[in-house]
Amino acid sequence: MQAEEQRGGGAPRYSIIPRTLVFLTRDNDVLLLQGAPTKRLWAGKYNGLGGHIEPGETPYQAAVRETREEAGLEAAQLELRALIHITLPEPPGIMLFVFVGTVPTGEPLPSEEGTAVWVSREAYTALPLVEDLPDLLPRVLSPGPCIFGEYHFTETGLVTTFDPE
Repeated sequence: MQAEEQRGGGAPRYSIIPRTLVFLTRDNDVLLLQGAPTKRLWAGKYNGLGGHIEPGETPYQAAVRETREEAGLEAAQLELRALIHITLPEPPGIMLFVFVGTVPTGEPLPSEEGTAVWVSREAYTALPLVEDLPDLLPRVLSPGPCIFGEYHFTETGLVTTFDPE
């Protein structure tokens, strides 16, 4: 199949921006990134590591790169734990590849994105988290099959659904 055939013919199709999200664990702790105060999105809020997938990268390669760039750490192994389709009020949407991995040694380094900190699994809920993390984080940190999610926005805010429930 040729590249032109992959686009399909006729009217423009819905498109998505591919992104990664990575949660690293060590013992009972999870690594969260407190967004820099200068960030356009989620300034001061806690999230995982991650970002855009660059042309020519696999989602896994992007997750490894983002982990290195944002925390200076090398994950022992990353496992795909969730695929989340985010429908935005205006296209394009986002396809989020969520990975979980372990880091046996090393401490995170500061980056332009913010400050990565180890937080106990019992304490992270008290932090100012990015809006979806209270629903997402317990699911991806629990053992089980890859989950599938869909996020969309209503007048009252973000709505998250996950399969299987």
